[in-house]
Amino acid sequence: MKVRLVILGLGALAIGIQSCGGETTPVEDFTKPSADKSTETTVEETKTESLYAAGEAVYKKTCVACHQADGKGMEGAFPPLAGSDYLLADKNRAIAQVIHGSEGEITVNGKVYTGVMPPQAITDEEVRDVINYVLNSWGNDGGEVTLEEVQAQRSAE
Repeated sequence: MKVRLVILGLGALAIGIQSCGGETTPVEDFTKPSADKSTETTVEETKTESLYAAGEAVYKKTCVACHQADGKGMEGAFPPLAGSDYLLADKNRAIAQVIHGSEGEITVNGKVYTGVMPPQAITDEEVRDVINYVLNSWGNDGGEVTLEEVQAQRSAE
């Protein structure tokens, strides 16, 4: 009985909106596959998201303020990580910069940056996770780093 009243009430509301010049929006049928593929997540995207979730969490905690949520950085101040020729050219350098920080001039995608990146106070596992997230986000296809590679860079200085 209650269901019938709710359905009748919703129907009356829709008629009332239309009679006042408003429009109604069709209710989406969640039992059928969506025709709009642009908003659907593929199996590959879901796998990538879950694989790098720990790194994304570290990124949001320690990197996002400078390099931004989209990885594009801030031109003239903080270099991009998305599509970064500098980042993708040398994963060991990327590891070392996260661990030890960096200063001095670097050129990223043809633009010069002279800012300072402070060392990040994070564990070796977090370094591995965040580097792997960055290497594989925003269209980057940079492979992965191992915990052993991170440990080697930490002990290098």
